[in-house]
This record gives sequence, C-alpha cells and structure tokens, in this order.
Amino acid sequence: MKLVLASQNPHKIRELRSVLPEHWELLTPSDLGIAGELLEEGVTLYENAQQKSEFLWRACGLPSLADDSGLEVDFIDGMPGVHSAYFAGPQKSDSDNRAKLLLHMQGAVERKARFKTVLAWTTQAGTSLYLGQVEGEITREERGSQGFGYDSLFVPSEGDGRTFAEMQEGEKSLISHRSRAVAAWLKALQKS
Repeated sequence: MKLVLASQNPHKIRELRSVLPEHWELLTPSDLGIAGELLEEGVTLYENAQQKSEFLWRACGLPSLADDSGLEVDFIDGMPGVHSAYFAGPQKSDSDNRAKLLLHMQGAVERKARFKTVLAWTTQAGTSLYLGQVEGEITREERGSQGFGYDSLFVPSEGDGRTFAEMQEGEKSLISHRSRAVAAWLKALQKS
C-alpha cells in the first residue's frame, strides 16, 4: 500500500515507519512536492488531524494519514493540549515549550498528565479518527536525551520510572500514545 503521512517531522516519520508493515510505502508531503507546514486551524486534536489528512487527500488522491498530538497537564487545566507545539510562542521550539511548562509547574504537587494522539485516515471512503492515549506525570526537571517534544518531562504511569526521553525508541513505541493510535488504526484496517 502507498500512503502519505502529513508530517515532515523526522521523529514522527521514523516512529510510524517502525510500526507499519515493511512492504508499505510511506510518502511525505515533500515527496509529493507539497511544501511548508500544513494548516492546523482546529480547536481540538481531532479537528487538526482531520484537516491535514483531508487536505492531503484532495491534493494528491492517495490515502492520507495525519496526526495531531498534545500533552494535557491537569495542574494547568489541560494545557498545553492542542497548543503543545506552540506553547511558548510561534517560534515552535521544543526546549522553549519545555521551559515554559516547567515554569508553570513550579511548586505543583499534582503533576498528572497525559499524552494524546489522534490519527485521521482519509481515503475515497471518507475520514476515520483513532485515539491513542498514555497517562503519566510531569517531572520536576528534564531527564534523558532520546525522543522529542515533551518526552524528557513525561514519565508514563505504566513504565519503570523513566521518562520517554530515557527510553530507547523501541521501548517507547510499546506504550506511546502514537503507537496506540496506530494500533487502533491498523486494527480497523484489518477489519475492513
């Protein structure tokens, strides 16, 4: 199967390729001559993922997969949520986003959080949405050098006390929000 992934993020591309069947051809927008960031104008992860996958479907006619992911932190009322990538401002720096989150969490005893990924799959039949979620908590300082985004601040509840950034990619993919969303999508594909 040939499909296009609505991302130029090398971490997301590598993570998705690692869980797809080997014979599937995964293309990116740049492979198809579509340049620049895809718009994310929705107010939810669901809306953003759907907007991107449907845009790509219209642009190239290939089955299109898009995701939107966010970190929801209970102490700050579910923020940064849909704004996770730009939490510290439009410059979209992972390190700035992490620094701002730690600033907001100073003195917080309650540190529960969850990572969510919504996958949107658009084909001629329409768009289907799949959720992957992992519960955890925010650390008091960054730990680890693997991963990206908020990985160095997030300890999954079902792990062994390490942050996502302290895990190898294969370990993280066993319990990550993105791999859970992909698993739900692949299961639905097998049924159709």
